[in-house]
Amino acid sequence: MKVLVTGGAGYIGSVATAELLAAGHEVVVIDNLYQGHREAVHPDAQFVNGDLGDLEVVQRLFAEHRGIEAVMHLASYTLVGESMQAPAKYLRDNLVAGVNLIDTAVAAGVGRFILSSTANLFDKPDSMPIEPDSTIVPGSPYGESKYFLERTLHWYERIHGIRYACLRYFNAAGGTPNRGEDHTPELHLIPVVLQVALGQRDSITLFGNDFPTRDGTCVRDYVHIVDLAQAHILALGGIERLGSRTYNLGNTNGFTNLEVVETARKVTGHPIPCTFGPRRPGDPAVLIASAQKIRTELGWKPRYPTLEQIIQSAWDWHVSHPQGYRSK
Repeated sequence: MKVLVTGGAGYIGSVATAELLAAGHEVVVIDNLYQGHREAVHPDAQFVNGDLGDLEVVQRLFAEHRGIEAVMHLASYTLVGESMQAPAKYLRDNLVAGVNLIDTAVAAGVGRFILSSTANLFDKPDSMPIEPDSTIVPGSPYGESKYFLERTLHWYERIHGIRYACLRYFNAAGGTPNRGEDHTPELHLIPVVLQVALGQRDSITLFGNDFPTRDGTCVRDYVHIVDLAQAHILALGGIERLGSRTYNLGNTNGFTNLEVVETARKVTGHPIPCTFGPRRPGDPAVLIASAQKIRTELGWKPRYPTLEQIIQSAWDWHVSHPQGYRSK
């Protein structure tokens, strides 16, 4: 198929683009490079530097790249903490960009739409691991903006017939030889831990060591970015056969923050000094996805299920790109 990937210069979008191309699809990427990196875009993809918030840009994109059959929408403002400080950037801008895209895609006759959604929909989960039909209680304006788009797709299917899949990521992690995590600022645990091993930070601070978990630190569900990308590709075929779907994406295996640090020590051979700080407001003790639905319906099976595999792949990329994409 000819697939449009929004946010295709970003961490997950760039890997999704590469996996789509490897599977034989044609890919058009649009990214405004606010958080993404031009160097991350696969050279075989057609690249458009543009902002989805500008409706004319979106309409021109579909006019100039005719024949797009599916959309993977990964472009978004994504920082939970920032969304608590600047809610309009998320409640307005993420929604406007998404609706511009969905509306124009429908007008162009696109029949399939894959939405990058989030585990931040589950601030108060009914059970653990979290099922896709768990009660939706967004934990921030960022999570709320994703839920708005999920509901927008629901109505566009009812009114226009477009089929969609909403993929709720838990903790995306890992790397490939050519693509990895390069954010400014970097807030995710695994790359921050690896920055200590690279000598770019003196130590790592873990927030809270008195949670009701096996070692007192938070438990999170990490899923490799290649496995996420493969879930997107499976969903493209799945919605044609099964209709619109909603899936949670994780390994269904939770790892504590201390286990992340200890595994990084093993992988890197670095002591990685670690201290503890107070809990951060709103941090739940455990967040684990139930991915049974996508495993059963689409046959999705993570290729990189262990924490050591995930951290090793991330470490390999950071060693070869110590300054991120600026290392090139």
